[in-house]
Amino acid sequence: MSIENVANIIKPMLEGAQVTVLLFLIAIVAAIPLGFLLTLAIRSKLKVIAWFGHAYIYLMRGTPLLLQLLFIVFGLPLLPIIGEYMVLDRFTAACLGFILNYAAYFAEIFRGGLLAIDKGQYEASQVLGLNKWQTTTRVILPQMFRIALPAIANESVTLVKDTALLYAVAVPELLHFAQTAVNRDFTIMPFVIAGIIYLLITMTLTLFFKWLERRFTFD
Repeated sequence: MSIENVANIIKPMLEGAQVTVLLFLIAIVAAIPLGFLLTLAIRSKLKVIAWFGHAYIYLMRGTPLLLQLLFIVFGLPLLPIIGEYMVLDRFTAACLGFILNYAAYFAEIFRGGLLAIDKGQYEASQVLGLNKWQTTTRVILPQMFRIALPAIANESVTLVKDTALLYAVAVPELLHFAQTAVNRDFTIMPFVIAGIIYLLITMTLTLFFKWLERRFTFD
């Protein structure tokens, strides 16, 4: 295969990679705070809110992400009465599906981080005269984030790889262009290039989270 042919393969795949990265950024930025809100919900003293949080997490973690994407993209428009108002752009629908799904996983990560904090931290904060808000923002949340950071990093890498599911809902991302090139040129080279691009993205992400871990460890 000539350099020109490789260049013709790589160009559209890089465009697909932009979609992959964009979806990842949108999903991670929205899912992390939503996941934290879900963590607060399941810890709420109001049983209705806590029940809703647990039910939501169970539903999202208990069903495949692909099924959720298919439901949002193709199922919502079929709902009676409101279906015509639920027709979303494919990329927007995919972003919504990833955000709703990963928020449930981040919620469990944050819950585990909170459970790992010794109760003595709360008592020590009271002795120091810190109010509930100060205790939460200055003592609990920094420790929770430090504990949860490795799991967040792992889930983020999984999110990058799961963007390949966009192929199933006809959103042209990296894998879509790789498959198109394979069918057109009858060569596995596009799959190899796609794998390299995924590795570069996940390597960058891994290095970023390692930097964050070192920073929080030193702090």
